Amino acid sequence: MRLPNPHPGRESAEAFVSDHLGHLVCDAVAASERFRGGQTAADSALSSFDVTGYAGRRNEVLPVGRRGASALSPYIRHGLLSLREVWDHVGGGPSRDVSKYRDELMWQEYSRHLYARLGRRTARGLRQEIEASREGYGWDRSMNCISFVLDELETDGWLVNQTRMWMASDWTNRNGVRWQDGEDVFFQHLLDGSRAANRLGWQWTTGVGSSKPYGFSRWQVNERAPELCARCDHRSACPIEDWPDDPETVAVDVPEGLGLVGEVSPFAGPVDIEQIAAPEAVWLTAESLGAADPALLGNPDLPVVFVFDEPLLGKLCLSSKRLIFLTETLAELGVDRDLELFLGTPPDVLGGRTVAVTHCPVPGFAKHRSVVELGELHPWPWLARPNLRSLRSFSAWRKGVRV
Repeated sequence: MRLPNPHPGRESAEAFVSDHLGHLVCDAVAASERFRGGQTAADSALSSFDVTGYAGRRNEVLPVGRRGASALSPYIRHGLLSLREVWDHVGGGPSRDVSKYRDELMWQEYSRHLYARLGRRTARGLRQEIEASREGYGWDRSMNCISFVLDELETDGWLVNQTRMWMASDWTNRNGVRWQDGEDVFFQHLLDGSRAANRLGWQWTTGVGSSKPYGFSRWQVNERAPELCARCDHRSACPIEDWPDDPETVAVDVPEGLGLVGEVSPFAGPVDIEQIAAPEAVWLTAESLGAADPALLGNPDLPVVFVFDEPLLGKLCLSSKRLIFLTETLAELGVDRDLELFLGTPPDVLGGRTVAVTHCPVPGFAKHRSVVELGELHPWPWLARPNLRSLRSFSAWRKGVRV
């Protein structure tokens, strides 16, 4: 079904999602209170980010003015900013801060490599799995530290890395609920939610993909956000006063392909543009919505098509914040390009139409590209192109990668 193009602006994006996508979201339609979608917002966020002090303040939670996190991840997640662009932006800053921040960018790239190679197999523990002791919800909202973080997640659609670790550890390591269910909650609400970085973060924190789980206790809250404890109803009898016990785990077989493999994963995509036929349109995906999308740049005169995948969105049941963010981005793009928006599935919408598209290192793209008529397939803008290196360890992988 062809959808009308929204006008640029927050109110128009909210109305668009309410009118056309409201049946697919998990909450009342409302935009992120902090983030706006679009290339202009992404470029502004990047230009205003100063890496100075990042290493010392990256884990600060409160006061907000003390935080050192860049808050660029929603724009990186949807291709409005490339890892390379952000990497270059921080060059020239204090060496300690640049090194630490670039390590975080490499973590993002590592997660993409891992997901490109293993795909949906990352939904299980990479080294071990936790024996969940109960079902249900993993957080106690009566605790001020938990309530504050959930409020930020649900209103902004973003969290600093420190509080992401708090929530993952509390959900699984302390409360014994499956990490996959908690990861799904994050994926629903985070503007930067991805099955690559989000899932790997949960695995690292809970210990199913690392050597030791992260323990969340009152100490971290007092260290990073002491006012939360001071105002909490549980301040005299804190449920997380002590370190949690490590969860009970069972060993699992290491997924085939995590170590050295005999060939590069097909999810890495082409090295150069694959030209098959003259394209009639540019197909944009949610992974690559920036003005510098290679297929978009390579075909400046073609109409641009974006498909809101109705069956997939119905299954994911995302927060409206994410869809409003995407809509704001597309509306801005439609000012200068002939934009066509659809609700359906990419194969149905694009059937019989030859398209140019940028490769995406995710399983869903591989499924769709096999049935969509491709005219041009453009390379994904890797920061470090996948090779045959083992992905068993981020630190070992990182040492062997040159950017």
